[in-house]
Amino acid sequence: MQSHQMQPISSKELDYIADSLSNEDLLIKQCAATASSTQNPMLKQVLQQQIQLHQQNANMLIGALQQHQSLAPTQPSN
Repeated sequence: MQSHQMQPISSKELDYIADSLSNEDLLIKQCAATASSTQNPMLKQVLQQQIQLHQQNANMLIGALQQHQSLAPTQPSN
């Protein structure tokens, strides 16, 4: 079995993760706003499920960043 060594995240990958986190946050806010304004219980339930899903996605992205934190440079590269 081959051992897999983590590589540092590139700046392009960091930008992608930051964009993804921003998108997840926006989706959570939109679902929450719609859930609070709807009177339809079924729609409210679906929106609450979507909020949980997007929170899980955001947590996975944050977890990936935390796993790679020890590989991050402590000084900016020139």
